[in-house]
Amino acid sequence: MNAKIKYTDEPIGKVEVVADMLPSPEKLAFKEDTVKVTISLSKSSVDFFKKEAKKHDTKYQQMIRRLLDAYTHAQSRHITNHSTRTR
Repeated sequence: MNAKIKYTDEPIGKVEVVADMLPSPEKLAFKEDTVKVTISLSKSSVDFFKKEAKKHDTKYQQMIRRLLDAYTHAQSRHITNHSTRTR
């Protein structure tokens, strides 16, 4: 992969302008509504999340919050699906 790139001054053919499809920084930098709670977790769980957060350059509490959000979302769908069934 150390080969040098050779640039040439040639026509590149038909060019198509593509609309900007990425969200604006304002839409990416949202602040979620959160509630502070006190919870006791096992040392091994906290150590795991701290280690993984460091690997992925993020915050361990944020990872735990996202895990809980994913769980509650899945359970909400599960409960909704079961409540529509008839006996």
